[in-house]
Amino acid sequence: MTKFSDLGLSPQILDALSAKGYDVPTPIQAQAIPSLLEGRDLCGIAQTGTGKTAAFALPSLMRLAASGNKRMPGACRMLVLSPTRELAAQIAQSFSDYGKGMNLAVGVVFGGMPIGRQIKMCGQGLDILVATPGRLIDLIEQRALNLRHVEIFVLDEADQMLDLGFIHALKQIDRLLPKQRQSLFFSATMPKSISELGDRFLTDPVKVSVAPVSSTAERVDQYVTFVNAAEKMALLTIVIQNEPIDRALVFSRTKHGADKIVKFLAAAGIRSAAIHGNKSQNARMDALDAFKKGDIKILIATDIAARGIDVSGVSHVFNFDLPNVAEQYVHRIGRTARAGASGIAVSFVDGEEKGWLKSIERLTGVALTPTPLPPQFDELRSKLPKPVITRNAPNGRGGTRSDAPRTDDTRRHFPRRPGGVGAHKSAVKRTGGR
Repeated sequence: MTKFSDLGLSPQILDALSAKGYDVPTPIQAQAIPSLLEGRDLCGIAQTGTGKTAAFALPSLMRLAASGNKRMPGACRMLVLSPTRELAAQIAQSFSDYGKGMNLAVGVVFGGMPIGRQIKMCGQGLDILVATPGRLIDLIEQRALNLRHVEIFVLDEADQMLDLGFIHALKQIDRLLPKQRQSLFFSATMPKSISELGDRFLTDPVKVSVAPVSSTAERVDQYVTFVNAAEKMALLTIVIQNEPIDRALVFSRTKHGADKIVKFLAAAGIRSAAIHGNKSQNARMDALDAFKKGDIKILIATDIAARGIDVSGVSHVFNFDLPNVAEQYVHRIGRTARAGASGIAVSFVDGEEKGWLKSIERLTGVALTPTPLPPQFDELRSKLPKPVITRNAPNGRGGTRSDAPRTDDTRRHFPRRPGGVGAHKSAVKRTGGR
């Protein structure tokens, strides 16, 4: 078995890994680190949760520390581009943790925070800058930052960069980067458009793939329940009340829908919070922090915020709305079954979403297991309290977790398999099922 000590990492990096309890690299780390230490460009295809950040952070920290180059005012030596604020903050924290004691300045910039402080930070010069594309260009246009001294460039989650419409920003950034640099390109999926983007940034790259393109996590049991759109709120509430859940992520297609779910769950005594693009950065950080600490067990998210959610112990992912882009399903369910754990992914599918379900199953090669509605669903639904909608109601803070015992006519909806979670073979008999 390969160990981190076999990969050529410095004693200082190995000590930082040991302090975190890490001894054995993940497949992408084992494959990528030796080539990156040699200064090669790299194109990495890996699902979320496979250890990509450490794969590029560890060798980059070593190379920056060993080069002897000094950081320059208004510049950075390494640039990491991230599609979302949460992921950017997470990556920057990883660099700080792994590079402790190496005297390398790490900074992170993204929208939603005061730009004045970020201008001041960039003015002092940074070894490592993690940024979202929009705020990076703001800083460049204000002449607070230049990219002439970048030695290492990382484009992370490239497929979501394109989904979010950052292609023009990426092309602008590419023109500002020096030609002589090491470039790293990571994506969970690699359709033609992503491959063409990689060709723009990379020179003779090493290619690393640790999972088949668009595969789903092997340890995730995947279910589908066919339900009318108007019944989804009740179904989610009843399942959460009666399913043993450590932490759960619920995905909504829209921001308004996410806030609406919070209100419905609050009416049933279930605490949750929403995280999406309309929330202030402080509100997003507070919600994510409460989720990580276990103060709330249910987090409602839109896809734009999902990539930055790297929280251990997520036992369930609920697709309240099925994504209309099949690749997004892969990213969503990758939030569970992390670090060797198993997990459950449940999709609520109404009549209009059946075409999207077929696209997902065709892409992943996995047929989701049909699961019926809970016993006596209509009766349980009729007893649920209605949410109180007030104009000034706080988003994501209402309610308390219900301690009421389960009723006799409800039970665990997704039974455990031997040694893990899941494996249910029921067929759907409700009108409108597949």
